[in-house]
Amino acid sequence: MVRPPDPVLLGYLASYDPHISRLALALRETVLEEAPEAVESILRTYATVIGFSFTGKPLKDGFCHIVTYSTHVNLGFNRGALLPDPDRLLAGKGKLIRHITIRDGNDLDRQAVRRFLQAAVDQVSQAAPREPGRARKASPERRRRSKVR
Repeated sequence: MVRPPDPVLLGYLASYDPHISRLALALRETVLEEAPEAVESILRTYATVIGFSFTGKPLKDGFCHIVTYSTHVNLGFNRGALLPDPDRLLAGKGKLIRHITIRDGNDLDRQAVRRFLQAAVDQVSQAAPREPGRARKASPERRRRSKVR
């Protein structure tokens, strides 16, 4: 069983349609099944974001992130442009970040989701993880900076 979500995350997700909240939590569970030692960082700006890393530094060392929007959830890969994607399933045109859009449970059940997660975990250094299972919240300063960008 995957560790329970942080109450702060549940509070943030409460403002979304229940279908979208369930998708975000199911996707979180999938990520943590593939990377149980991952540290979660929770951020709320125009969307609710859960960043995953093994160091607690999702911007610098993150391997994936979940972004919850009003109509769908994206599973983003911080270095997705470097992941093997022979079927061109990853979307995005940025320098590094790519994502998969999840609109319903069928999207979540695709084997490609787990394959990309495993590849993203393999990309990052497996340095000694910090206190597994501890969700981290962004500081107020970090939230302000992210809103300005």
